[in-house]
Amino acid sequence: MSGHEHEVDGDGVVRPHADSHLRIGCGEPIGRLAREELEAATLREGAARSHGAGDRARPEAPDAERTCFERDHDRIVHSTSFRRLAGKTQVVVYPTDHQRTRLTHAIEVAQVAGSIARGIGANVALTDAIALGHDCGHGPGGHASEEAFDVFLPEGFDHGPWGARVALAGLNLCAETLDGIARHSWSSPAPSTVEGEIVSWADRIAYCAHDLEDALRAGIVDPGDVPGRVVDVIGLPLREQLSALIRAVVDTTCRTGVVGMDARTAGALAVLRRFNYEQIYTRPESLAQSHTMIEVLQQLVSYYFHHPDDLPAEHCDRDDPMRSAVTYVAGMTDRFAFDCAEHLLGWEPARLPRGIGHGA
Repeated sequence: MSGHEHEVDGDGVVRPHADSHLRIGCGEPIGRLAREELEAATLREGAARSHGAGDRARPEAPDAERTCFERDHDRIVHSTSFRRLAGKTQVVVYPTDHQRTRLTHAIEVAQVAGSIARGIGANVALTDAIALGHDCGHGPGGHASEEAFDVFLPEGFDHGPWGARVALAGLNLCAETLDGIARHSWSSPAPSTVEGEIVSWADRIAYCAHDLEDALRAGIVDPGDVPGRVVDVIGLPLREQLSALIRAVVDTTCRTGVVGMDARTAGALAVLRRFNYEQIYTRPESLAQSHTMIEVLQQLVSYYFHHPDDLPAEHCDRDDPMRSAVTYVAGMTDRFAFDCAEHLLGWEPARLPRGIGHGA
């Protein structure tokens, strides 16, 4: 174990390496006020600006170092809901060492969204916060959880609003961040910020391209099966697709002032999405696993509804036991949900679908 208690230079500074020698110019720390001034000078008209502590449900004093949206980003990254995405399936396919999870998907959406935001002069910190938090409302087992929980709630279950209002509610995030998370799905009302619309595009770009790559790697589809219109316009390798799709949004937005994509590239993306639905998401094996996942989750919700004493104290609301049960089960990882199905419901392991941490 290398230590550096003794590696102190003439200025009384401890360095990380015995041969550290690099220096940077001295000056005052670049704090929140300087960053807000930089935003005012560099962001384009229409981009979100940081304002002190941000518009939060519970007022807070501004942070000295970080803008309000940088603060949101950090809170999301350190949250339990975000960490649990590592144990939640992105798409129901056979899990391998390279299969994407909800966590890697969120990171990849943030990469795509950040590239677009930088290219068009939008607020990167807000974009990043929305992107990293956009799927924190998902339950275990991919989109099957939404169908599973729908029947228990009068308003239904939508992972976007659920993430903003339930899964991340304790973080006291800015209104702009919560709005972008709640409305990132294309079926939702439009977000109130340019940055929210960027994430809507980034999410679709990321899952279409990345789910195809996962399916190709797993042997679910063959490269020759991918429609020619997709290959001709945006290519087949992942890096070509992402480059073409990101550039299309940046170029179109800078040319028109609307966060959008030219019709030719958008048409190719739509064909790719339809292909993924037909060949990946709705293939018989995926549907069978989804149906099993729905059965597992609905039985778990029913169990905790009838056994509220088995819920952790922080999840037990005697005034609304059904919502308490849904909240607890929705927060589970794949593995934990399957463990509960075995121990509480008597499910045989062989009946359970393959997922993160199970059946690999």
